[in-house]
Amino acid sequence: MKRTFLLICMLLASAAPAGAAEKNDGQPITIRSNELQADTKSRTATFIGKVVAKQGEITILADRLVVRYAEKGGDLEKVEASGNVRIVQKNRIGTARYGVYQTREGKITLSGSPKVVQGKDMITGREITYFVKDERSVVTGGPEDRVEAVIYPKGKERNDLQKP
Repeated sequence: MKRTFLLICMLLASAAPAGAAEKNDGQPITIRSNELQADTKSRTATFIGKVVAKQGEITILADRLVVRYAEKGGDLEKVEASGNVRIVQKNRIGTARYGVYQTREGKITLSGSPKVVQGKDMITGREITYFVKDERSVVTGGPEDRVEAVIYPKGKERNDLQKP
């Protein structure tokens, strides 16, 4: 569960530096909620109501967090966060109505007005997908939710490029 939780937190990884996962590896995971429903037959644990999940410097907040385990070995198959999803890591914040981590595909998807902010930089779209193993992100838009990125130039070297 520790490995998967950490990967869920990498929803912000499009802005996260390489190696961020290792910083939290081995640290305990704390999940707080108003209620926990565990179902051995369906291999799920559902945390409901003001869910706050923390590991190291990463925090996930949601109305509901459902963790689904594989039939054999007990590995995590899928984690779904829904309702007011917010993921915080230092100055990076990701928000959406839904967040899903699919372990086999190594894919994290934010949907429902997803937005990732780092400092003043921001990106939105219809869906934000992060491929964990490839350290690659895809932001898709549509007629109503076009992709929008606001990026502020940083550093002296960028300012030097603007000089005549």
